[in-house]
Amino acid sequence: MNTTTRAWVRMPSGKRLDLLDPTPFDWEDADLALGLARTYRWGGHSAWPLPLSVAQHSITVMQLRRMWSTERLDPVIELRELLHDAEEGLLGFDCISVLKPFLGERFRELSKRLEQAVFRRYGLPAWTTREHRIHKRADRLAAASEAVHVVGWSREEVRKTLKIMAEPLPDDPLKPLYGEKAWEPWPPGLACERFLKELERLKQAIQTPPPMQGDF
Repeated sequence: MNTTTRAWVRMPSGKRLDLLDPTPFDWEDADLALGLARTYRWGGHSAWPLPLSVAQHSITVMQLRRMWSTERLDPVIELRELLHDAEEGLLGFDCISVLKPFLGERFRELSKRLEQAVFRRYGLPAWTTREHRIHKRADRLAAASEAVHVVGWSREEVRKTLKIMAEPLPDDPLKPLYGEKAWEPWPPGLACERFLKELERLKQAIQTPPPMQGDF
């Protein structure tokens, strides 16, 4: 790492994160929740008054995994689903998938370093091939459903233009949990609050000790 090159972000908590050389100690949970609540999917475009946050999407993916499980889902798996896009909240940017190849290998490396810092902070194991396959199924299903119900694409356009083969869900997985209008994007403050509540719940369920500074 070139120590003369820095890309500092100051968090609301006062902590500072170097995006090019992140450590697991550079943010508080509330910083991450707020970052994800203010980072938008679909380039910030929406058929609703508000865009869809990565925080709300993350809870949707986690809820889909819960719904698919025949028994209580391991809280470690739930937490990994909740945090699957956490690096985007630290970066403040959800890159549209088709643009990632144009940003190149350096951007991929940056995203991977941030993801590794997140996994270390929260004690998450690396994806197994099987678990990642199930995760991608949930992620694509959420994306297909968001494309139709949030952004305004037709089902045919989702398949032919966006190349997402998952069949969009008719029902919002979050409606039974929160009771609001189906598929409506949440305001940033509410998305932050709900994401942070889920994060705290899962951390308590796992009761993983925080990493020690000397471990990294």
